[in-house]
Amino acid sequence: MSRTVVLAYSGGLDTSVCVRWLADRGWQVVAFMADVGQGEPAADAIRRAKIAGAVDVVVRDLRKEFATDYIVPALKAHAVYEGKYLLATALSRPLIAKHLVEVAHAKRAQAIAHGCTGKGNDQVRFEVSARALDATLQVLAPVREWEFKSREEELRYLKARRIPIALKSGSLYSIDENLWGVSIEAGALEDPWTPPPADSYRWLKTPEEAPAKGAIVTVEFQKGVPVALNGRRMALVALIKRLCKIASEHGVGRTDMIESRVVGIKSREVYEAPAATVLTEAHAELERMTLDRELLHFKQAVGLKYAELIYDGLWFTPLKEALDAFIERAQQRVTGAVRLKLYKGHCQVVSRRSPHALYQKTLATYAEGDAFDRTAAAGFIKLFALPYENSLKRSR
Repeated sequence: MSRTVVLAYSGGLDTSVCVRWLADRGWQVVAFMADVGQGEPAADAIRRAKIAGAVDVVVRDLRKEFATDYIVPALKAHAVYEGKYLLATALSRPLIAKHLVEVAHAKRAQAIAHGCTGKGNDQVRFEVSARALDATLQVLAPVREWEFKSREEELRYLKARRIPIALKSGSLYSIDENLWGVSIEAGALEDPWTPPPADSYRWLKTPEEAPAKGAIVTVEFQKGVPVALNGRRMALVALIKRLCKIASEHGVGRTDMIESRVVGIKSREVYEAPAATVLTEAHAELERMTLDRELLHFKQAVGLKYAELIYDGLWFTPLKEALDAFIERAQQRVTGAVRLKLYKGHCQVVSRRSPHALYQKTLATYAEGDAFDRTAAAGFIKLFALPYENSLKRSR
């Protein structure tokens, strides 16, 4: 009886080897390719999958779903892992896993597979998501099991089977791109004392190369969702792509960090997320203007947990679903516009406005027109300090 497996296929070296390796072991391989903004799958990659032994290649354009159902919730939550990582790669994994499972059902497959290594985060994200959606599907991870010890061995394996693949020479970086950002690791970046080499830049200009004159961008939000850029209403995918181009030109959105992986090791990661950086900064500023202090501070704590859930592959969980409900309610007043200056790698908010602003100039001003009752301050301070009066004396 034939067995069918749906493989998350990128067209690169590892997943091309996966196709043949699985086929050699009796699996009918369906190669699944997801466009999450890294670019349409190349014709030669599809051809290579078929030469390697795939019985079918399924391609889906997931950019709109990725932006609406994954990027926007993370943006609303202000999900930033360990204070730096805007989670571009992590966000795409549950979406790809969801469609892997859907294709597996459509093809009546018994298993799904991925090309992740045994020390990375993505294996966790794919497999936990898949088990949450359909625990009856077997999950195969050839890279964790096969006999190959190096990329050279993988290349010889393909060559011996006349499977064509062209690799870019001279680059030792591992790259993952999507609509929300790009991750760069390995090579010279594995030494945390070595500054990122110039050839590690992917989308961004270096600050030195960026224009001497900065750019001003204005982002408008409706209930936490970006809806317009520089006064022009745009569909979400188009807005992200346009903002990415502008911010990249000015070197905005690069992060170099030591990161705590799910599997327990530390790794050095470099990320470029130009549009994500600008939108996250703008959204956070609008929340500061429209949310009261208690809600704002509590939501900031929720955002930390939300980021951990995304990073750990726990997208399809009851806790994440419950947090979504809270976050969605908190976004009802997050409407308005934020203006930012982009200059040689820096992104700075310079102005903001909202019909729901809690900021009132008559209360904040120190000039004529001040409506704040300063005489009430003494009584407020006395009551505020009451629990702590003589506390140091009592503790001695």
